[in-house]
Amino acid sequence: MHVLNIHRRIIAQPIEKVAPLLDTLASKEDRIMPTAQWPPIRLDQGLQPGSKGGHGPIRYTVSEYLPGALVKFLFSRPRGFRGHHWFEITDLKNGQTEIKHTIDMQVVGIDILTWSFAIRWLHDALIEDGFDKIENIYLTENKKTKWTIGVRFLRWILK
Repeated sequence: MHVLNIHRRIIAQPIEKVAPLLDTLASKEDRIMPTAQWPPIRLDQGLQPGSKGGHGPIRYTVSEYLPGALVKFLFSRPRGFRGHHWFEITDLKNGQTEIKHTIDMQVVGIDILTWSFAIRWLHDALIEDGFDKIENIYLTENKKTKWTIGVRFLRWILK
């Protein structure tokens, strides 16, 4: 099964303010991952190609890193996930910046069910929470994307 899962958010700030946030990914000062609600990204060598790690049960290797612009990961677990996921930052020129997260992978075997009935929904909530975290750096009133009942149920089961 082919999966193309894209999340994007426009941040009302110039790229000079938003791009450095990408470089905090997987650090103690991570400004992207919503670590108050979700497992942090841990990488054995930080943000550099070849660094291995992941978050929760998902494992991957950094395959490409362009500071302030792109970090791309190659999945290694679950075994049925064959492809990449990445964050990218794009200047929209009008004082706005887009942050985008993409998964492009083939899912095979039992992991078709794992993706379809659990990871997809949890992943979508995690990314939206992360985008809220970024946007809230610049807002006076915090934005909070509401979790679906399915996400709340899956999180309850996994506790």
